[in-house]
Amino acid sequence: MTAPPTPLRLADRIMGAVELDALLPFPVAIAALQSALGRVGTSSTPRTAVDLAAGQLLLMPSELDRFVGCKVISVAPGNPEHGLPRIQGVYLLMDAATLTPLAYLDGAELTAIRTPAVSAALVDLVAAPDARTLGLFGAGPQAVRHVAAMRSIRDIERVAVVGRSPARLEASVALLRASGVDAVASDPESAAHSDLIVCATSASSPVLADADIPAGATVVAVGSHEPHRRELPGELLGRSHVIVESRAVATTEAGDVIQAIAEGHLDEAALVEFGDVATAVTGFDPTRPRVIKTCGVGWQDLVVAAAAYERLGSR
Repeated sequence: MTAPPTPLRLADRIMGAVELDALLPFPVAIAALQSALGRVGTSSTPRTAVDLAAGQLLLMPSELDRFVGCKVISVAPGNPEHGLPRIQGVYLLMDAATLTPLAYLDGAELTAIRTPAVSAALVDLVAAPDARTLGLFGAGPQAVRHVAAMRSIRDIERVAVVGRSPARLEASVALLRASGVDAVASDPESAAHSDLIVCATSASSPVLADADIPAGATVVAVGSHEPHRRELPGELLGRSHVIVESRAVATTEAGDVIQAIAEGHLDEAALVEFGDVATAVTGFDPTRPRVIKTCGVGWQDLVVAAAAYERLGSR
């Protein structure tokens, strides 16, 4: 019989950004997420968003297998002007049987790992095996992290980066080149002519044109979880296989999906859920783009946090 966990004291098992990076290289996080896809189905505990004077507070609880967890994340759009991160927070991981706290994790770093790992986990299942070029819309930390995640599942030969801020764009391209990536600053049309396209922006309107997307491309959009914001044009979703965490999440939070449906480009019934991809229920026409739209749900954080905790214990 397994002994009950020792109650967590405040200073016990705190995993900061550096430790999480060491515990969760992308291949590990991606494998953990892929192994969970078939078990979670479409279930997800609703995320609570609380509007505050300086931004939003997001509460994301979840339960899966041996663990329970909750992420508390603050989103403060004005923070970068003060030299502070836009996203900050903490994750509490607990034992499911006793609800005993097991570990605290840096919530912002967990999100920074989880988001590109989720993207790569799905891209790996639906994208062409010989995908070699990556168009990157966005030049922030989340966009840059996606390059490393995509390189862990495909042999990426070239990355075309599009960014609104010339200074940030130059810095991100330099950072990618320093890590051994053949990266170039690009215009939207050229970047969209890629095998894989990642949109990780704070845009409220489409950042690329439907006509520029090749028929067999795979497009990931992670920048928005609000109904009034989108990164992709409705026409693109209308001619694509559209893959979402669940219909419930996509039709209440994903502006790309909500607006495409409202415009008549997309039928809600055509949405493909993560669980169907994992269990091979749905086949994909290689002549149609695949669009992966994620909003981020609690089980994804829990899977990645649990993987970090178990790897910590194995050490």
